[in-house]
Amino acid sequence: MKLKSYKIIKMSVLAYVESFKGKVKKNAFEIVSYSSELAKKLDTDLVTLVLNVKDTSELNKYGASKILKVTNPNLDSFDAKLFANVIAQAAKTTNSNHIVLSSSLNTKYMAPLLSIELDAGYLSNVVELPSSLSPFTIKRTSFTNKAFCDSTIDSEVKIIGLSSNAFGLLENNTKGLVEDFNPSLIEKKITINSTEKVSGKISIADADIVVSGGRGLKGPENWNIIEELAETLGAATACSKPVSDMGWRPHSEHVGQTGKPVAANLYIAIGISGAIQHLAGINSSKIKVVINNDPEAPFFKAADYGIIGDAFEVVPRLNEAVNKFKAS
Repeated sequence: MKLKSYKIIKMSVLAYVESFKGKVKKNAFEIVSYSSELAKKLDTDLVTLVLNVKDTSELNKYGASKILKVTNPNLDSFDAKLFANVIAQAAKTTNSNHIVLSSSLNTKYMAPLLSIELDAGYLSNVVELPSSLSPFTIKRTSFTNKAFCDSTIDSEVKIIGLSSNAFGLLENNTKGLVEDFNPSLIEKKITINSTEKVSGKISIADADIVVSGGRGLKGPENWNIIEELAETLGAATACSKPVSDMGWRPHSEHVGQTGKPVAANLYIAIGISGAIQHLAGINSSKIKVVINNDPEAPFFKAADYGIIGDAFEVVPRLNEAVNKFKAS
């Protein structure tokens, strides 16, 4: 009797890292760190996909052993359907049945489209490696980061959306093999004529420290104390929704459930009462410090450290103390 031979195809882990103007974004290193550990747990290989990145060597430090490099000017600006299609092509080419994404606004918008392309299950807000591979069970945050839950994915292809600043960075130096990848591009449905980005300032998404102000500052003319402290700490500046609604600060600085999410190592809230919508957007921050003259402010219940006092007295003294510490 003649026996049939079967070719065993090894499935990979595909990590997609975001970039801007030819450089990988800060969250890329955490994505690669997580994906490298996931590949080890699955006893498989890691493939990292980058779009229009000039230098990929930094990714090797965190375990990016094989890098698929796409270079195409049509991918300079984000288009959810186009990017989802490119990632899907990369996943099929590399036989990847585990795809790891960040939890940025762009990837959260794109992930459901990618899920359709690959007929895959998608779990967002993931904070740990899977606790079980069969069934595939993974821990994630729920109820606006107030609780954790264990969720399972039953589909063959699985998409994991890693929460920002949840897993951390793990160094795993590799040489890194870079291969050019030329996917066929579908027609873009959206045309972007221009993009404006504030230069010389740390973005909220990339910041380790965020200094945020609320209505307690009484007006835009007093924002200098926020900006001075942020400059001293090397931090990004942010604000509450009422502040941006009143035009005191640009909407690009609005953080919270209806604004930008914050997952910084240190979040300093000055003159912010702590409405539930604001807390929902900043709960992923590691350490939360609140400065408010109202001891009944709801934010104190969610804070790791609280200072009850007048912001116009406390903040300048805090800034002075930080400057003295840096000079010592």
